[in-house]
Amino acid sequence: MRRHTHRKRYILACFAAVTVMLAGNGAKAQAAEILATVHGTVQTGTNTGLLKLVTKEGNMEIKIDAGTDTSACKILLPDQKVSVSVSCGTDGYLHAVKISGESQESAVTLDVSTNVTVTGTIGEKTKGNLLYFNTPQGEMQIKLDTTTNMNGCSLLIADKTYNITCMRGSDAYFHAVSISDAAEGAVNGAGGMAGAANTAGGTNQAGATQLTPGATQQTNVATISVTGTVADSTKENLLYLSTNGGEMQIVIDAGTDARNGMVLTPGRKLTVACYRGTDAYMHAASIAGVKDSAATVELDTSSPATVTGTVGEKSTESLLYLSTSGGEMQLKLDAVRSVNNCKVFVKGKKLTVAYVWGKDLYLHALDITAY
Repeated sequence: MRRHTHRKRYILACFAAVTVMLAGNGAKAQAAEILATVHGTVQTGTNTGLLKLVTKEGNMEIKIDAGTDTSACKILLPDQKVSVSVSCGTDGYLHAVKISGESQESAVTLDVSTNVTVTGTIGEKTKGNLLYFNTPQGEMQIKLDTTTNMNGCSLLIADKTYNITCMRGSDAYFHAVSISDAAEGAVNGAGGMAGAANTAGGTNQAGATQLTPGATQQTNVATISVTGTVADSTKENLLYLSTNGGEMQIVIDAGTDARNGMVLTPGRKLTVACYRGTDAYMHAASIAGVKDSAATVELDTSSPATVTGTVGEKSTESLLYLSTSGGEMQLKLDAVRSVNNCKVFVKGKKLTVAYVWGKDLYLHALDITAY
């Protein structure tokens, strides 16, 4: 504690001396001897010229110069832990002499066959070693490893444009193999793929094919199984799945088998077999939901009826809550014969349902058509 007090007094004394110097001759900023080494986490607002750091002693603003040694740490993203040796500049600021990072080894195995290069900007949700990377195709989640090659990158900060070569890991995340600076505005061209033509089927520099998400899928590929719950942002063609490792985005396309996981309302628990597509997204090979076990019920098929409404948020794999003009109906999904014009049901989806009564006094859906 006394050591921290001495350090703070020394810094204050340094600032006081600098103020006198500036008042006397308006000298330009110059780096001096190392004053101290501070430890903290990077704060939002950090850019290539200014490091905002949260330390135990309080918030600090430290200038980053052309001569700052960043060889031991090029990652300055929110929540990243760093150590900074600082000097006192004649401009009244502390200046970073050297920045060092703290990293953890990863035990994840990478699939070299899934190599792809994407261009985009680092989003504001990025924290620690998980990048939220904004591309024209959508938001990707890419993990940083201690082995990530950053020789082509000056500093990694939010809102700047980069090329990232990544591979799918055994944890179902993409992992950054290498990162390099890209020209500002590059993300708006070439479909977001580094050096790729802005047409479906174009090939990027890494030899991967650029496709619109959901346009095609691979066949006879190895899949991984992930379990999680449906998130609010889920759409008919894109499942947002909340897992223990974070939120995944999984494309639902023509090849997805959703017979056992049709209902994608928020909070539904799912198990998804997925694989990496040629568009750099994960694609669902099959979706399985949780369905209540029930005995076979005798149905009265002599007088079927139809009703039109929208899928309610409480819908499950076993029971469809349908909001209609006459109120909310509950229809069991144990006897469905056909589903037309869609693979999955999301909240608010408009459906026409042919149904009958069962001897259990429930309505049972037979044929469902989406609009």
